[in-house]
Amino acid sequence: MRTTRTTVAAAAAAVALLGAAGPAVADSTTAPAPTATTSTPAPAAKAPTGDGARALCRRVPRIDARIDRALRRLGGPATVKGSVARLQKRVDNAAAKGDTAVETYLKDRLTFRKSLVPMLNQRSTDLDAVRTWCASRGQNTAGAGTAK
Repeated sequence: MRTTRTTVAAAAAAVALLGAAGPAVADSTTAPAPTATTSTPAPAAKAPTGDGARALCRRVPRIDARIDRALRRLGGPATVKGSVARLQKRVDNAAAKGDTAVETYLKDRLTFRKSLVPMLNQRSTDLDAVRTWCASRGQNTAGAGTAK
């Protein structure tokens, strides 16, 4: 007797839930999809007060030092961790041992590491242009790092 009442109550609750959800599903399918012209953009949290040039000018020496440090490491001898020469030596050792899977993996890393050098050189050149721009506007680029 008790299980019958529980079953009936559960079935009634399920019907009530499905009955209420049915019209909601039907209404959502018939409503037109919002378009770019009918939707309103979300309000911005807070508009920036500037373009960040002053902060960038203050960071130029630290960025320059970081780029120079990375270029020195990449161009270092085989004894320097992270250098292209050290990774090339590891590729050569894997090839000599016949470890083709390891050799392939290390070759891929070597290709990427070699691609970092021209990218970092380009960033250094771009940073020199930023330093010149900052100096022409009286922004301070002195501080930590090396000055060029």
